[in-house]
Amino acid sequence: MSDEPKQPENDETPSANDAPEAQSGEQSASEEAPPVESKKVPSGKKPSKEGQKDEKKEAVPGAELDPIAIEEPEVEMDAEERARAEAEAEERAEREAQIEARNKPIEVKPTELSADARFMATGKRKSSVARVILSQGGGEFKVNERPLEEYFPRPYLRTVAMQALAQTGYEGNVDVRVRVHGGGISGQASAVRHGIARALCEIDPALRQELKRRGMLSRDARVKERRKAGLKKARKRPQFSKR
Repeated sequence: MSDEPKQPENDETPSANDAPEAQSGEQSASEEAPPVESKKVPSGKKPSKEGQKDEKKEAVPGAELDPIAIEEPEVEMDAEERARAEAEAEERAEREAQIEARNKPIEVKPTELSADARFMATGKRKSSVARVILSQGGGEFKVNERPLEEYFPRPYLRTVAMQALAQTGYEGNVDVRVRVHGGGISGQASAVRHGIARALCEIDPALRQELKRRGMLSRDARVKERRKAGLKKARKRPQFSKR
């Protein structure tokens, strides 16, 4: 017996002759497989967070749905509640009608004034006193030797001061000179209106009834209530302490 090792009958190691066949098989497989296109992302650029948020905001869940209209059930009112509601509606309509009637201009033709005519009157409100002089002119309005727009910068106060002239049709037909003192700017504007309304009654007595109905001739006596001893203000009391 010889000492030479026996080689295995089934040798799985590829021989040199089999190598070209394997390479040719791999090439055929690569030629048969379709090429896969890969999306190239530019280097250094990532999707921003703002873009992601915009996409989330655009897709609002339920945005295409119609809103649900909830109809409130009608509550049946008894006779007393129905009568109260009707009375409130009538009072509201009457109040609105009164406000509209007060703001309507008075249908009276302005009286022509002579060149040397002067009509003087005094108006009061709170602690303000206004002395008004009306004369023929083109609508010049001066308060304490200053233009109306300068003395009363707020449009509301100018409207209050000229309310009597605007509603009687004398705005732009007479010159107004006013000397006013005392109180604040709001009280002075009401005092000017009161004085102008009184002076217009001197020009045309037929305006008295309508101006009185609109409350321009009434002396508004409301003033601030004085402070009482032991109190902080007119009615305000200090905090009560039990002990």
